[in-house]
This record gives sequence, structure tokens and C-alpha cells, in this order.
Amino acid sequence: MSGKTRDWLKFGTLVAMAFALGLAFASAFRLPTRGEAAVRSVLQDTSRPLPQAKAAVDLGDAFASVAEHVKPAVVFIKSERRERVSSRRVPSFDDFFNAPRRPQVEQGSGSGFIVSQDGYILTNNHVVQGADRVTVRLLDNREFTAKTIGTDPNTDIAVIKIQTTGLPTVRLGDADSTKIGNWVLAIGNPLGEAFTFTVTAGIVSAKGRGLQGLNSGGLAIQDFIQTDAAINPGNSGGPLVNVRGEVIGINSAIASETGLYNGYGFAIPINIAKTVMTQLIATGHVERSVIGVSVLPVRQEDAEDVKLPDIKGAVVQGFTTDDAPAKRAGLQEGDVIIAIDGQPVEAVAQLQQRVGFKKPGETVQVTVARKGGARKTIPVTLTAAPGSESETANTNEDRPSRDSAPSEQALGISVEPLSQEDARDAQLSPVIRSGGGLVVTQVSPDGPAYERLADASIGGPDIILRVNGQATRTRAELHRALASTRSGDILMLTVLSRTGDGWQPRVVRLRRQ
Repeated sequence: MSGKTRDWLKFGTLVAMAFALGLAFASAFRLPTRGEAAVRSVLQDTSRPLPQAKAAVDLGDAFASVAEHVKPAVVFIKSERRERVSSRRVPSFDDFFNAPRRPQVEQGSGSGFIVSQDGYILTNNHVVQGADRVTVRLLDNREFTAKTIGTDPNTDIAVIKIQTTGLPTVRLGDADSTKIGNWVLAIGNPLGEAFTFTVTAGIVSAKGRGLQGLNSGGLAIQDFIQTDAAINPGNSGGPLVNVRGEVIGINSAIASETGLYNGYGFAIPINIAKTVMTQLIATGHVERSVIGVSVLPVRQEDAEDVKLPDIKGAVVQGFTTDDAPAKRAGLQEGDVIIAIDGQPVEAVAQLQQRVGFKKPGETVQVTVARKGGARKTIPVTLTAAPGSESETANTNEDRPSRDSAPSEQALGISVEPLSQEDARDAQLSPVIRSGGGLVVTQVSPDGPAYERLADASIGGPDIILRVNGQATRTRAELHRALASTRSGDILMLTVLSRTGDGWQPRVVRLRRQ
């Protein structure tokens, strides 16, 4: 064997030994293959709690804690309304056989939440509006008959009260500080008895929404919070709460072509509700003020013309009267209102809020932007909104809201002045000449006038001419006639009732409640 051959054999032996030692070394340290390394990497990643997963668990626990805390203060509200029958209805088959026609009872339901330990409850006006009886059921299944303290159709807010103490309450938050994207829970009683005290979750989808066809009167204040938390009929009046358990809104409406949840729910900001609630509890009505302008949202052309950096504010279109406070103060058509008392006005709804809940007679500083970029701050003295309590207090004009008439509640009735149609009734001419009377439009089943006075649904309406000998031609006169009486006193009412022979006077004695 040549030397060259021996050298190649030695080299091959050394390579083989090195390879064997390498395998032994790798085996001792268990180095993974490429495939094993990839699998191990995935297993290691999934074995560690992900930050997102932990956040989801924490949020779920927060939702559960909020629901547990708030639900005891949420209530289920049932309302009953008797069918209203026109006194001029066409006779039915039953009339020929003297069969009594019983009024039909319309039932509804909704939600509310307790704001004081002694029984004050916030809800929607449309939940209790026109109800003859309102019943409140608590989470512990106790039931109470509620009294309507006051309602405000312009904001769709109502306050009712039950007689008890030591109730659980909610904490009222700040809707202004709520941000789009914040998590919220809606708690209420969707779709009636079967789904009471339901909790749904979502986010704040938008703020400052206005809804066509809802509270569309000239004094309606629209600044709704939009949420995608599931809200259905029956949720109305229930709370919309944040993850801290604070109420930021009152669930009020949905946008849907079917009448059921379609992803868009709307709540009244609690900041508005608190202002309205305070006034309703104190006086039974809401006092509003105006500056006497008609306005529209700012468009791009408006912003450019008055040199606004953003398309925000309210454009003055005109004035409600020639003597409107804003016109007297110096505002002009085309002015863009950008602030009230230094607080920015970004939309019409904000202008309504900044002005509407101040007292008539107060002076506000209205900042406007004018053509070319001029800025001017003008003091404007507010006046009472048309139809408000302040405007009518000195004129004896009658207010339409039955809930703000404590004297009527003392008798368990609702009344209205004689209408023009009544005035054309020849048999009523003596009453008209004497100044008129009050038509009984509704009799509460729970009041002292039940089955003693008649509204249109049970053969009336009766017309109240005097109480304790004092004329009652207007609501104001009725209130004065009852001012010197107390609960439990017996009242003598002189009433004009419809009979087969026309209108006949009669005397009805009631014990005031």
C-alpha cells in the first residue's frame, strides 16, 4: 500500500470519527430539528396569557360587576291607559239594548331607574304619558303604584315616585366626558315580561345625534348618544351605563324599519336629564328660555364666509318676532353663533341646551362670527319660551300638561277649558256667557272622582262650573279654589252633566286626596 493511499484512509477515519462525535454531542444536548423548533415556538406563544385575552377577561369581569351593582336600581314599569271615546261617536249595536260599553284598557311597559332612596325614578315621558295607572316592579319582585311627579315631552323625560324608603340607587355620571368608542351597558326590560332586567353591551357609536320625527316640536332638545348596545321596545327609560357603573344616558329610541333592534339605539344624555329632573321634582314643570332666533347648522360656505377654522356653530336664519331679544340686542341674520357665556356652540342642539335651561330674565353673552371674520360678543336678555310656565303665569292661560297640575291630581282628574266646538253648542250658551267651565277629559281609577265624574269614555264629559262655590272657568281658578283646602277635606263641585234631555246641573261631593 502506497503512502498516498494510507493518507486518504487516515483522513476518512478522522472525518467519520468527527461526525460520530458530533451526533453524540447533539444528542446529549437534544438540539431540535427545524420542524421541532417551529412547533415548540407556537406552543410557547400560546401557553403564555396574551395581553388581549387578559384585557377581555378583565372587561368581562367589569361588565359583570357593573350589572350586579346597577340592576337592583333598575325597575320594570307597567302603564295602563283607558280607551278615549268621543262623546259624539256613532251609536253601536249595544246601545239599542242598553248594554253598558266598558272602556278598553291599553297596556304598555318600559323601564326606569331609581335616583333617590325615597323612591324618585327617572324614565321616558312616552313610557307613562297619558297613563291612568303606573305600576313599578323592583328586581326583588316587590310592586308599587307610582305617582307621576312631572313630565317633559320636549326632552322625553319623566319623573315618577313610589312610596317607600331605603331603595338602591344609581350613580349619575357625566355624558359630556363620554367618548365615542367607550364601552357601555344598556339595562332594561325589552319586549315585556319575558325579558325583564336584561343587560346588553356595546360602545358609544356617536354623540349629538338628532332624530327626525322624535320630539320634533320647536322647543325639542335633541342631543342623543348613539350606541350599538342592543335596545328594543321596553328598554325605553332604562339606564345606559359606563364601565364604572355610572349612568350616562336614558335609553329612549331605536332606528329600525322593523320596530326591533337593528344596530342603532339612542339615549338622552344624563346631563340634560339631571337638569330636567331637578325642575320636575321642584315645580312639576320645566321652565325654558329663548333668545328668539331661528337657526340651522353651519355649512361649509357659512364657515368660509365668516372665517371659521371648523364647520361648527349655528347660523341665524331669522327672528321669531320683531321684538325678539336677540334682534333687540343686535344679532343679525347670517351671524354664526359660536359660543354662549364662553362655552363653545358646535351644533344647534348645544345652543338649545346652553340657552334653554337658563331662567327667563337672565343675560347671556352670545359670541357670533360675521362676514369677513369679525367676532362680536353681545349680551342678550332671555325671555320665557312660548307656552312655558313663566310666560303663562301672569296671563291665566292654561297649560296642557296634566302632570303639572297638582290641584287636578288632588281630584284624580284631568281637565281642559271649553273648546270652540263646545262654544257652538246652543245648550251650553249660558255657560259660555258666564265665562265657561272645565271639561273633564280623564278620570283616574285611583282618584276620588272615579265613578263620580264622567269623561267621554263613560258617557261624559262632565263640565265643572264651581268648587266650593268658586267659579272654575280656567285651571288657574280651579287651583285657587283648592288652595285653601287640605287632603281629606270634602269638596262640593257644581257640575254640568250630559243627559237625554240635554245638559243638567248637579252637585258632586268628593273627599280630596
